[in-house]
Amino acid sequence: MTISVFLADDHAIVRDGLCIILESQPEIHVVGMVANGREAVLQVRKLKPEVVVMDISMPELNGIEATRQILEENPEISVVILSMHASPEYIYRTLEAGALGYLLKDSAGLEVINAVRAAYAKQRYLSVRISNTLVSEYLHLHKSIVERSPLENLSGREREVLQLAVEGNNSQEIAKALSLSRKTVETYRSRIMGKLGVEDLPGLVKFAILHGIIQLK
Repeated sequence: MTISVFLADDHAIVRDGLCIILESQPEIHVVGMVANGREAVLQVRKLKPEVVVMDISMPELNGIEATRQILEENPEISVVILSMHASPEYIYRTLEAGALGYLLKDSAGLEVINAVRAAYAKQRYLSVRISNTLVSEYLHLHKSIVERSPLENLSGREREVLQLAVEGNNSQEIAKALSLSRKTVETYRSRIMGKLGVEDLPGLVKFAILHGIIQLK
């Protein structure tokens, strides 16, 4: 048995460290590594690994949105998310996107092998710090969590435009990245601000930080 694994994290030291840990196991082979979510989607489409280990916070396309796109194209692939956060919204959005694993970064080095093996077997794996009781409560209360999260009011494309905008890309750059017209992008931006009740770019940036789309580094 050989488990092919793909790594996506915007920190080279994390990617390299995970690669060393995983390849210390004879049945695990890392087939590729990238530094952003959009490239992860493209490379997974080509390489079709069995398991993807992906940081939740990456430039261009965050790990949750990248997971959605990967699983829409290749539902047989298993995704394990890496995160610094144990909040209900992060966990719910990750599981709702289809990821099988959720690892907290401060313990990922110790748990990533078990998480990859579990994901390969189509079993859920969550960091031991997240108790099964708490996760069951998150899922049981998912309706109220959705209602509390304004992100659920946005479409997948709107969330992509939002992330690219708050990362500092102008309308022309976003249009190029998403193969859209500039006018369409500007329509998306206007619609996003209307749905979120935000009036300007600084307001969008603040919203994005509060809801985990981007992080202060």
